[in-house]
Amino acid sequence: MEKLVQYFLGKATLWAPRVIGVIVILVVFFILAKIMKRIITSAAERSKLDGNLTFLLARTSSITLIIFGFVTALGTLGINVSALVAGIGLTGFALGFALKDTISNILSGVLILLYRPFEKGARIKISGYEGIVVSIDLRYTELDSKGNKVLIPNSKLFKDPITVLK
Repeated sequence: MEKLVQYFLGKATLWAPRVIGVIVILVVFFILAKIMKRIITSAAERSKLDGNLTFLLARTSSITLIIFGFVTALGTLGINVSALVAGIGLTGFALGFALKDTISNILSGVLILLYRPFEKGARIKISGYEGIVVSIDLRYTELDSKGNKVLIPNSKLFKDPITVLK
């Protein structure tokens, strides 16, 4: 029994600094993620960016920092993270390929919200559709066309010519 206690005490003294280091790393990255989220939100408010775009940027940066923190913590524990990083890269590639239309709409929505070729309340015409812009989301732009609700994917708005009517 005494040998077993000695064995566990030996392992505990070996692993305790690593576990404390992992906890410190995770806490630091969580705090950094919160700080980065606040910085992006306040900068976006000063720049008067759209709320959807601000949320997307803040959330993406926060998740990226947290994932980076987990990978760093696993490396601190002595786990070989090169296979994990390669797996994350392959997963990102596969998801990007599978969701290319959705990602195209979201990125087009981000660019539309950044460049603002038209705004809410503007009357636009695109690909045979004409109406007043009711809302601009990350995936779709909603038009009110003679009382009808028309949802146009943002990738179409980004690729096709738009006529902004007065």
